[in-house]
Amino acid sequence: MMQFETILLDVDARGIASLTLNRPDKHHAINETMMRELIAACDRIDQDPAIRAVVMKAEGKSFCAGGDLGWMRAQAALDRAGKMDGARLLAGMLRRLDELSKVLIARVQGNAAGGGIGLIAVADIVIASETASFALTETKLGLIPATIGPYVVRRIGEGHARRLILNASRFTAEDALRFGLVSRAVLPEKLDDAVEQELRALLDCAPGAVSDAKRFIRALARGETSDPLSFSIEALADRWETAEAKERIVRFLGG
Repeated sequence: MMQFETILLDVDARGIASLTLNRPDKHHAINETMMRELIAACDRIDQDPAIRAVVMKAEGKSFCAGGDLGWMRAQAALDRAGKMDGARLLAGMLRRLDELSKVLIARVQGNAAGGGIGLIAVADIVIASETASFALTETKLGLIPATIGPYVVRRIGEGHARRLILNASRFTAEDALRFGLVSRAVLPEKLDDAVEQELRALLDCAPGAVSDAKRFIRALARGETSDPLSFSIEALADRWETAEAKERIVRFLGG
């Protein structure tokens, strides 16, 4: 396994990767090193066919406090081009997580703000503790949640985004569930059990089909195809031709 400063990456015998944010003294805030390491971790995960799913998690009171204050101070001192380079790195990290070929489950045990909500918004499945709270606080700083915006607005919809971004109000896990940011909200002591339920269901599915289905959903949801019907027919035909599908269909039909 690769060695990192700000994250941990471990893979168990089932092929479940644990991607752990590891800056507890900074509430797992995102700095430049973490951005680059998350991108590298995604590359490592996608290159390993044995990895079936990824659980992104943290420990302590916070899941992710957003942007690191030191990184933000450094950004503030840069010229416009430098600030854009910083935003481009953050955008690249979020895009890399969003396009991960394996299923990404966010295990949200604690509070999340700003960029931390961006990390949640790019996950496929989000299991949160009922005690977690959330906030998009950028407007309090005179900024906007621009880099995470495409993922957050897509996830929760324009109406919820207007309220939460414009007034920077804190919201609960129950609210996040209602908005669609969170998939399930459970008691803190049930968090690991809920994640395990999702993993067991995923491990029952064909890995290639799961990866193709993830790309298929993304293409349809984001208007990446001009002819959804033809695209869907082609995608299904492609899947029928895979050895994985042939084997599973024969097994299912008892042939």
